[in-house]
Amino acid sequence: MTILVDTSVWSLALRKDGPADHLAVKKLQSLLLEMQDIVLIGIILQEILQGFRQENTFTKVSSYLNAFPLLPLNRSDYVAAAKLRRQATAKGLTLSTPDCQIASVAINHQCRLLTTDKDFSNIAKWALLQLL
Repeated sequence: MTILVDTSVWSLALRKDGPADHLAVKKLQSLLLEMQDIVLIGIILQEILQGFRQENTFTKVSSYLNAFPLLPLNRSDYVAAAKLRRQATAKGLTLSTPDCQIASVAINHQCRLLTTDKDFSNIAKWALLQLL
């Protein structure tokens, strides 16, 4: 099983004084210990790294995240994200472009998504998104 870990979980896990007892952080720790197949996509990597103010922290975290494969996005991923956004809009939902990319990549690449973002729970109600 391939797991796409969302920015919301990484940001909790990587905080210096973050909530180590948070359910999503514990799940990520468990997945890491079990050596599960954890992947990233570009927008998640960018969102994680742009939050660090200190250069040494940025460099350390960037180096750490190199251990996780980066799924390449192609044209069909972007088209699927656009379709997902259109479907959400038709249902009266407002989703961000990054969230649509993340959800559509998880669906297209048959990944389970580990997240704390409630928008993805809403997407999973009407799309083939599998949450962990």
